[in-house]
Amino acid sequence: MRIVLLGPPASGKGTQGRRLAASLGVPYLSTGALLRENIEERTALGLAAQPILARGGYLPDDLMSPILGEWLEIHQDQPGWVLDGFPRSVPQARFLERWLADHGLAPNEAVALEVPHEGLLIRIRNRVECPSCRWTGQRDELKGGIRCASCGENAAARSDDDEENFRNRHAEFTQITVPAIEYYCDRGRLLAVSASAPQDEVAATILAKLLEDSRPDISPTS
Repeated sequence: MRIVLLGPPASGKGTQGRRLAASLGVPYLSTGALLRENIEERTALGLAAQPILARGGYLPDDLMSPILGEWLEIHQDQPGWVLDGFPRSVPQARFLERWLADHGLAPNEAVALEVPHEGLLIRIRNRVECPSCRWTGQRDELKGGIRCASCGENAAARSDDDEENFRNRHAEFTQITVPAIEYYCDRGRLLAVSASAPQDEVAATILAKLLEDSRPDISPTS
């Protein structure tokens, strides 16, 4: 099962992506975390990505698609995967579709997480990330108010999580990613899920929708 998660910034793609991948026993990729690691390590990719991400922009298709192509090649023998942050545009969705067809694999499915705009703002103001394991969550999930809920290292707000940056990213989402969501909807491969509920409920809803979508090959590992 090959699944992409789509949704506005702070809709919970990282949290739900990791949980879904663990439930299905498949690899998970956060393109945002991958890019932030490259920025911290000052790689060529990180240097190219930093000014774009700093203003709340999306990386261009001709930069993102080859990166994903490399990751997909490495994981092509896996029983599936969950992608968070790709595709973010119709050209990227078409790139993924071509890649799968070229490798004799079935088309991917898309899950769209939906959260009202005001709810996204509240999440942005309270979101934190662990620089060690890349766990992302809310401040009230931290251990002792500062330590990562996953590995115990100190976590903090992301450098790109100010409200102006969020508004820029949300505008780009509306302009660039909403057409990609419509692309999957038009092809009958989109599952829309309200992501305003508690994390456990959202995770259960996503998995239930995938299971009831007439796909007997999906079997949770936990």
